[in-house]
Parts: sequence; structure tokens; C-alpha cells
Amino acid sequence: MSPAAPERLILSLLDTPIGPMAFACDAEGRVRGASFGQGLERSTRRAWPAATATGGPLPPEVRAGLEAYFAGEAGALARIAWSLDGAAAGDGFQMRVWRALAEIPAGVTISYGEMAKRAGEPGAAQAAGVALNRNPIPLVLPCHRVVGADGAMVGFGGGLERKTWLLRHEGALLI
Repeated sequence: MSPAAPERLILSLLDTPIGPMAFACDAEGRVRGASFGQGLERSTRRAWPAATATGGPLPPEVRAGLEAYFAGEAGALARIAWSLDGAAAGDGFQMRVWRALAEIPAGVTISYGEMAKRAGEPGAAQAAGVALNRNPIPLVLPCHRVVGADGAMVGFGGGLERKTWLLRHEGALLI
């Protein structure tokens, strides 16, 4: 039996140094969705089509983790509780890519090809890019740490300026 999707999501806003972010959290305080700007409702519907969304405060543990991250503690993202259990994406390649994101340490970048390999499909770099584009929890699942094979800043839904800022904030070596 596969894990259940949340019945209810609480939507919250947080001002950050890279602009306002929106978050969707379940009743247990786990992040289920995140977005830069206005995209949260669309991405939440794609991942959790049956969930009812209501406004509310960001869970204190999530807020504390995000504030610690933006205050300079790059590893704080790894402590934020999140879940993709029951997501409409199922357990295929896309889900494996999303789960592999959580294993990339702060300050480290990998290529799309390496991401595909880690998700069990060597040679599927382009498909990995599509999966990363659909990441329902950007920042918390750090898709900003995936770069082009030559280290180029490519493919980030929050914009390349934010990706560059996040990687510099984490102390990643940028070409």
C-alpha cells in the first residue's frame, strides 16, 4: 500500500532575501510544496490534486530552518521536514530524482547527467532536467545544486539570479 497524500495543506508566505516564497505544509508540519512567487497553487495542484488548501502560519520548525539557512547556516535545509508520500508523480524516475536531491550536500553541485545516474537512469540527463523543473519543493529539495555539465547556471524555475545567489550563499565553487 502506498503512503497517503495529505487531505489538507496549509499555505504560508515567507519573505526571504531572494524574494517572497510560498510554502504548502501538511498537518504534521512537513513541507509538501514551495514556490518563488505565484506558482505554489499550480504546483500544489499537480502534486496533490485532492488536497484542500487553506491559509495559515508556517510551522515554527520550518520557519526556524529557513531562517537559519538564510542567516548563513547552509546545512539547515537538510533539517526541514518534508514529504512527497502520496504525490501524484508516484514512484518513477521523477520521484527518484526528487529524492536524490536531498542527498546533495550544501555547497556541492552536480550535473544533470550525474543526477540521472543517481536516480538510476544513466544517460537520461534531459529527463532529469524535466523532473527537476517539476520539483514541488524547490529550495528545500535543493534543485539549485544541479548545474550544466560544464558548471553553467542553467534551468532553475526560480530564475538564474536566485540560483546563483543560493549557490554563493552556500559557498559553492562557481565557474
